[in-house]
Amino acid sequence: MLYQAYEFQRQLATPVRLWANALEQAYSSPYNPWADTWFGKSVAAGAEIVARLTQTYAKPAFGLNTTQVGDEIVAVNEEILLRKPFGQLLHFHRDTTRRDPKVLVVAPMSGHFATLLRGTVEALLPDHDVHITDWIDAREVPLAQGNFDLNDYIDYVIEFCRYLGPDVHVIAVCQPSVPVMAAAALMAEAKDPRQPKSITLMGGPIDTRVSPTVPNDLAMRNSMMWFRQNVISTVPLNYPGALRRVYPGFLQLTSFISMNLDRHVNAHMRQFEHLIKGDDDSSSSHRAFYDEYLAVMDLTAEFYLQTIQVVFKEHQLPRGVWVSRGRKIDPSFIETALMTVEGELDDISGVGQTKAAHALTPNIPGARHVHWEQPRVGHYGIFNGRKWREQIMPRVRTFIRDNDAS
Repeated sequence: MLYQAYEFQRQLATPVRLWANALEQAYSSPYNPWADTWFGKSVAAGAEIVARLTQTYAKPAFGLNTTQVGDEIVAVNEEILLRKPFGQLLHFHRDTTRRDPKVLVVAPMSGHFATLLRGTVEALLPDHDVHITDWIDAREVPLAQGNFDLNDYIDYVIEFCRYLGPDVHVIAVCQPSVPVMAAAALMAEAKDPRQPKSITLMGGPIDTRVSPTVPNDLAMRNSMMWFRQNVISTVPLNYPGALRRVYPGFLQLTSFISMNLDRHVNAHMRQFEHLIKGDDDSSSSHRAFYDEYLAVMDLTAEFYLQTIQVVFKEHQLPRGVWVSRGRKIDPSFIETALMTVEGELDDISGVGQTKAAHALTPNIPGARHVHWEQPRVGHYGIFNGRKWREQIMPRVRTFIRDNDAS
């Protein structure tokens, strides 16, 4: 009944949103004598915030139409190379003949769409041939398409790597660090000629026994039965994925917001002030961030529950006991270059959790082990924002190029 209650609440909010939109337009109209007064601006600002908070946000577009390659501005076109029921392989094709390292960015399947990594892709585009895993909202996938769990995620990564060929470099952002390591281990053990040339893991939960965070403690504190009973729901009948069991995106969003509630409240208070002052740049930045942040997707129940059990409760990868579809996951087979990136202030994947991957890969030559901890940056800042662009990405770029010719 959880999802149904949410849908009912969403429908109840519709009149409020329509009223707020009308109020905002009325008090922003140049024909309204109150529009330029403090009162009028306050009403319009408050109405806009109410309207946006009661709005349902669809999947955003990447919107990366151009990039700079060398001294030239070139067009960028999105093309879907592979379509799967729960995800597709998306290529950002640059209109250039320059050959740059081929990169597969594996986006997290943790409640937000792959477009959350827009800044990640944008910074990589000038110097890389970029591809990304574009996951599909589980509520949009009919039951006839079957299930999708952590084992399927691993298989998708392997299939995408094989499709892109033997010269692909993989970057896993957050949650997919674990299945990417598993995929790399299986490909290495099979001596697959199309295994990645390098692997970069960014803020991932390789071993959550190290520096456990609030989400890690939540997983350990509650039983699997608790998760099944309290966070799993059924997709309502008005969606293509009707009756599919899912972990709803709105629950994950609620969890994210509650962890930093003061920050989000303050951000909306500042937005109210920006709107009154007519600070269009700050207002636009706020809208752009929350258009992305508030757009969420559902995860299949089997994927979510298996991830909780394998990664966060039983720590099967670092303990060396993980078996996927009868295949033992042994990272010691990996010999490709490995880079890990962490943020000093990460409250999702604590410091040391991602770095733990190096201890699991003893057959990688020492010089091909690289670790970077970015000072004064949290989880989101590892892969988005100024420090990502100016300090982290250049190190990732160097690492990829150092291992591209080998």
